[in-house]
Amino acid sequence: MKKPLFFGSEIYRGSSYGAWHPLRVPRVSTVMDLSRAMGWLGPEQYRTSPRAKVPALTLWHTLDYVEALARAEAEQAVTEAVRVRHGLGTVANPVFAQMYRRPATAAGASLLAGELLAQGGVIYHPGGGTHHGFPDRAGGFCYLNDPVLAILSLRRAGAARIAYVDIDAHHCDGVEHGLAGDPQTLLISVHEEKRWPFTGALADDGGGNCLNLPVPKGLNDSEMAAIRDQLILPAVAGFAPDAIVLQCGADAVSEDPLSRLTLSNNAHWEIVAALMALGCPRLLVLGGGGYNPWSVGRLWTGVWATLNGQTIPDHLPEAAQAVLRGLTWEKPPQAWRSAPAHWFTTLRDIPRPGPIRATLAERLVTLSQRPTARGKIPE
Repeated sequence: MKKPLFFGSEIYRGSSYGAWHPLRVPRVSTVMDLSRAMGWLGPEQYRTSPRAKVPALTLWHTLDYVEALARAEAEQAVTEAVRVRHGLGTVANPVFAQMYRRPATAAGASLLAGELLAQGGVIYHPGGGTHHGFPDRAGGFCYLNDPVLAILSLRRAGAARIAYVDIDAHHCDGVEHGLAGDPQTLLISVHEEKRWPFTGALADDGGGNCLNLPVPKGLNDSEMAAIRDQLILPAVAGFAPDAIVLQCGADAVSEDPLSRLTLSNNAHWEIVAALMALGCPRLLVLGGGGYNPWSVGRLWTGVWATLNGQTIPDHLPEAAQAVLRGLTWEKPPQAWRSAPAHWFTTLRDIPRPGPIRATLAERLVTLSQRPTARGKIPE
């Protein structure tokens, strides 16, 4: 059996959205360094992400938009007309030095992953998962939409039926825009209710192929386990996909500043393991949201361990602790300057179980009654 591949790039180490932006923190580079420090990422499994070229990006994005994005990086400025039309140069999607090259690198890895998975396998791409991008517009820190490009690439490489599962705290509005109504694609999104972008309502079925589950704040591990067992796994298994794409955003854990969910990283790892156990021939795992560098680094490194069947130790070796203790970036929040010890010494969070609230249980029942929840998507 082929070993999983890890796509990474040094561009994530040296780029930042700006001194006050949530994506000024090191994330992908932390996962790369921590995985290597644990002895889990050797050169035989690592691939440098290529930068997607314009013709590849315009498989879904408009040429006008891609050219505007490249021009904004080159000129380090946008006109008001570009800001209004394309959403560039805003607070969420600022002008910064690598604003074209960085997302084009993420897109390049997702496109190549689809090609490499033609004969099956597992690929991990923590720099991917930019699910808010639209064909002609940036949104929610996402300049391009690499999940959509990955799905299109998988389809060109022979995957007829593709299940997309998104456990980011925010709804995958760009992916749903691109693939809603496609009977050969199952879309499942678990996201915090009353949270930007305020889409993905329970009643929104995207034309028949979408299962949207908005969850209340305070979502705990027990509730996520119920979602996994009562919604995600039955729907994916019933759909019998040729490929699974998991957007594994890390912003649903307690320590993240941009959600009010309270998962431990165990919940994410258990979903990864459960989807692997379905035996689908192609699995692509993407990153996504996550704005506390320690919780993101620990969670996504644990995803890589799970994909490789590695045992996660109770206590990290000194080399791995040094990676976590050495994280630096501009203007860290005061609250993080006295981080708890386990952020440096462990990967695994203490589980965060709790009651399964009636509101969530009712929503799961509502979704389970739809044919889509059993993998039956109308043509």
